[in-house]
Amino acid sequence: MGYTLIEKILSAHTGRRHQAGDVAVCAVDFCFSQDGTTSLVLDALSKIGAMSLKSGRSYAMVIDHSAPSPNVGVSTIHRRMRTFARTHKNILYDVGWGVSHQLLIEEGYAVPGRLILGADSHTSTCGALGCAAFGVGSTDLAVSVYTGKNWFKVPPTLKIIVNGKIPRGIFSKDIILHIIGKLTANGATYKAVEFEGAAIDQLSLDERFTITNMTIEFGAKCGFMKPDAKVLDFFKKMKKTVQPVFPDNDARYERTITFDVSTLSPQVARPHAVDNVCSVEAIEGLRIQQGYIGTCTNGRLSDLAAAAQVLSKRKVHRDIRLFVCPASRRIFHAALKKGYIKTFLDAGAVVLSPGCGPCVGTHQGIPADGEIVLSTANRNFKGRMGNPNAFIYLASPATVAYSCTKGMIADVRKMG
Repeated sequence: MGYTLIEKILSAHTGRRHQAGDVAVCAVDFCFSQDGTTSLVLDALSKIGAMSLKSGRSYAMVIDHSAPSPNVGVSTIHRRMRTFARTHKNILYDVGWGVSHQLLIEEGYAVPGRLILGADSHTSTCGALGCAAFGVGSTDLAVSVYTGKNWFKVPPTLKIIVNGKIPRGIFSKDIILHIIGKLTANGATYKAVEFEGAAIDQLSLDERFTITNMTIEFGAKCGFMKPDAKVLDFFKKMKKTVQPVFPDNDARYERTITFDVSTLSPQVARPHAVDNVCSVEAIEGLRIQQGYIGTCTNGRLSDLAAAAQVLSKRKVHRDIRLFVCPASRRIFHAALKKGYIKTFLDAGAVVLSPGCGPCVGTHQGIPADGEIVLSTANRNFKGRMGNPNAFIYLASPATVAYSCTKGMIADVRKMG
């Protein structure tokens, strides 16, 4: 009997073979935390009695959730992170670098076959490159930062095959929202998920990250895509030599589910649950007050390109506030060079510094009571954007951009 991707990666990090259900104590390749979780990590390290890190360069702290700081309390946390990094020589990405999950990819930490832990639930994003990336609690992360190890119960694997030619106006966000809507928020609880199929092959790496980013939204421990030519070319451009890991042909999967997206419509997740998904036709015409394009889900260059294409020669509706937030400084630079930033400004959008602020509701765009927000984020729970009395809908960057020109949720396929 063969092994799945997660079984192979965790086995390689213990030195012995493990299958689903086994408990494995694994060496961890890289850890990170962000400014919303780092204080808890440092508190736990202090209780452990860790006066030094065994390998400071295998732990990164990222200031992204409240960047720049919106208040004195957050500034104190940021100062603590900077002081710790200077003392222990670990990696720090300060204000403006971007979102942690994007930086893991850009900075070359997310490599096929690696085991990465992050004190943030969307760590699974970089699984599109063929590495095992788990979101864990701050105490668990502190243990791994200090010891270089952690224990795992090897999860069973769900295989999701996505077939069909992707229609015009449909993006990876629509695909993953459709999957979550069908499987529900508990559809893959504590499972690894391997995505494959003709539709996955059509997606760029940027678009694939959207799918693995949101595997946590239907309960999964992590999400994977097998490294292909696009992945290998990505690392070739980075001048990195990698050794991809693949599942065996006779690997045992708990379940295999097939989707066909050939006739898929743009998808929208309604409040207050990510699996409360419908087609855009079912909700078209609903008035909105705010739009948001960005986050670790859809703040990459291809996302900004899709939004810029929609907003070219169009204006944001007079009743709408549209915020655009590149996922990293590099993406911001690239978007500036390609003219996307000018397009957003000319259309009447507001461009924010790279970070997570509006998504988690710490600053830079908290909606008022009763307001409706159409966002490219990954969550629409009550209070997610900072106000429990607002209503958050989720959609692709193209759908958000087009809707913001109309003042209501609209079908981007009608753009012409």
